[in-house]
Amino acid sequence: MLFEQAGEFIVNKLRTELSAHFTYHNVNHTLDVYSAAERIALQEGIAPQQMKLLLTAAWYHDSGFLIRTDEHEEESCRIAIDSLTDFEYSTDEIDTLCALIRATKVPQLPQNHLEQILADADLDYLGREDFWPISDKLYQELLAVGTVSNKQEWNLIQVKFLENHHFFTQTAINSRQAQKDINLAAIKAQIK
Repeated sequence: MLFEQAGEFIVNKLRTELSAHFTYHNVNHTLDVYSAAERIALQEGIAPQQMKLLLTAAWYHDSGFLIRTDEHEEESCRIAIDSLTDFEYSTDEIDTLCALIRATKVPQLPQNHLEQILADADLDYLGREDFWPISDKLYQELLAVGTVSNKQEWNLIQVKFLENHHFFTQTAINSRQAQKDINLAAIKAQIK
């Protein structure tokens, strides 16, 4: 598989073709998820070939936003299917990638270890100190498309989301859960 070329292709596509109103679901989020997936996978002992599949899925997981927001995971799979054969990915590898991409759909229901890693990487920011600026980018994006109308509504959505979310891998639980709890408490403190 032409791993680096596959990544360059989709990252460039996201950088140049994605609508500017995607202040959260953009190339920065993709690169952040890639970095988190790599960090978690290294700590979880993932083998090199599996690592390449996981990281390719991280690059492609939100590429469907190029086409639509609802069911974007399915569009991401279509983009992967259409482009990754050009980068010498096998049908089985692409099938695995699509399963990984689908594991990021909320509510997350990962079926295996690699899917758990990508699901945790996709929402890694929930348990980080940079939660606030990243959360604000998502708020701005949802405000732009009319999903939320004010900060109070957004905070209520965030509380419900964080209360229902859980990390799957031991690495994410150990490294992110405590800060996620702090972030959740801080949001609750803002609600009037």
